[in-house]
Amino acid sequence: MRVLLALLLVSGMAWAQAPDTAKPADAATQAAPAQANDAAPDPNATVIPAGTKIPLLLKQAISTKNAREGDAVYAATAFPFVVNDRILVPEGTYIQGKIMHTEHPGRSKKRAELLIHFTSMIYPSGYTVMLPASVENTPGADSNSVKDKEGTIQADKDTGKRVEDAAKGAAVGGTVGGIAGAAAGGWSGAQYGGLLGIAGGVAWALLKHGPDVKLEVGTSLEMEIQRAITVDASRIQVAKATQ
Repeated sequence: MRVLLALLLVSGMAWAQAPDTAKPADAATQAAPAQANDAAPDPNATVIPAGTKIPLLLKQAISTKNAREGDAVYAATAFPFVVNDRILVPEGTYIQGKIMHTEHPGRSKKRAELLIHFTSMIYPSGYTVMLPASVENTPGADSNSVKDKEGTIQADKDTGKRVEDAAKGAAVGGTVGGIAGAAAGGWSGAQYGGLLGIAGGVAWALLKHGPDVKLEVGTSLEMEIQRAITVDASRIQVAKATQ
C-alpha cells in the first residue's frame, strides 16, 4: 500500500510541474520577435530625396535626325550633390539612360521631340544604383526646351526663321519669275511671272521641315530624381576616396 501511495504522489508532482517546464520555451518564443524589432537600422543607409536635381554633362551627341528609341545615353554628373555635409553623388559619377521616344520635325507646327529616361548611376568605385530619373531642364541647349513632366525635349519654334526664309525665297522667286516673264511677254509677263515666283518662294520656305533637336557633346542637362533612392553611404565614401 505504501508503495502504491508513493507512486501516486510522484505522478501527481510530475503532472503539476509539467506546465512550468514549458514556460521558458514559450518565453523564448515571445522574446524572439521583440529582439528582431529592436534591431538597429543600417547606419550606412542614406536617402536621395525625390525631386532632387543634379546637373549633368552629355558624353555623346544626340539628334532626332538619327536617334532611335532604345538607344543608350551616356552622361556624367557635373557637380557633387551634398546632403547634411555628406556627398551622396560625387562629381564625375556616370549616368546611363536610354531614348524612350523620338519625333522627327514636320511641316507647319510639328516640332521635333526627344524623350530620355535615366536608368542607372555608376559611382567611380563601380557601385551602381538604379534610377528613376528624367530630364528637368536643358540649360546648355539654346534652341530646345522641356515641354512636360516626363522630360520631353522639344525643338523651339522657328517661326522667325521661316519668315526670313520666306522673304528670301520670295525675293529669289520674284527675280527668277520676272526674268522668265519678261522673256516670254514683256513687262506684263514680267509682273505676272514675278508674282508666281514670289508665291513659289514663300510656299517653298513655309513647307520646309522644322529643326531637329540637337544635343552636342558636353551639353548641360538637369536630371531630376523621380522617386526617393536609398544608397549605401559606406560605398559612396569608397567612391569618393578613389577620385
